[in-house]
Amino acid sequence: MRVISYNLRKHKASGELEALAGGYEIDALCLQECDTEDLPETIGALHLADATRGNRLGLAIYYRKDRFTAYETKTFALKKSMHDRVLAPAHERLIGTRVVDNETDHDLVIASFHAAPLTASNSLRRNQIHAAHAELLSMGGGLMTLMVGDFNYPFFTKYLTEQMKDAGYELSLSDRRTYTRYKVFKGHFDFATSQGLMIENVETLPRGASDHLPILISAEYGQNAPGMPGGTVPA
Repeated sequence: MRVISYNLRKHKASGELEALAGGYEIDALCLQECDTEDLPETIGALHLADATRGNRLGLAIYYRKDRFTAYETKTFALKKSMHDRVLAPAHERLIGTRVVDNETDHDLVIASFHAAPLTASNSLRRNQIHAAHAELLSMGGGLMTLMVGDFNYPFFTKYLTEQMKDAGYELSLSDRRTYTRYKVFKGHFDFATSQGLMIENVETLPRGASDHLPILISAEYGQNAPGMPGGTVPA
């Protein structure tokens, strides 16, 4: 399974999506800071599962229909930072889509996440990450989960990795830094957390019009991953 995550920088990098979808033969595309009113229904072979509605610059998920059948998409509001409350309210910081793999009958959740900006504390972002995982569990306990996006967490990632491990999730950074626009704030802003999957690689892709670099996650189902016989989905 190949998934790209990309923060479009207020939709400025939206013109690159067709090339990314086709050039890397991806199965899903997770977006942050996209103009949800200006999203096409399809990008190459990818179909729009859904997008957030609470904030114009929000989140979206696309998936390959010949690979997956989508059963449910939900958006979630997470604990707000002061930035959200005063400057630019972001009501929904998480969107998740539950899909079944048409090839293998595996049942999983793919999610796009955007944490509070650097004006907030790391503790608030950790709260948002844990809350996001809890919200995704509401889409089906025990399902494999891949949550990708802009975590805004370039410092002290070792501590975050330990926290994720204690909670049963793996945190995967990319091979290169994903944000280098400012001299002070450089690092891995964009990464992935997963459960029930084996992350083979997270590659930082070439820079485009955004201040973030897109990342490409390559994953396989874990040995103990739940497969759903006949493609059926439990209630």
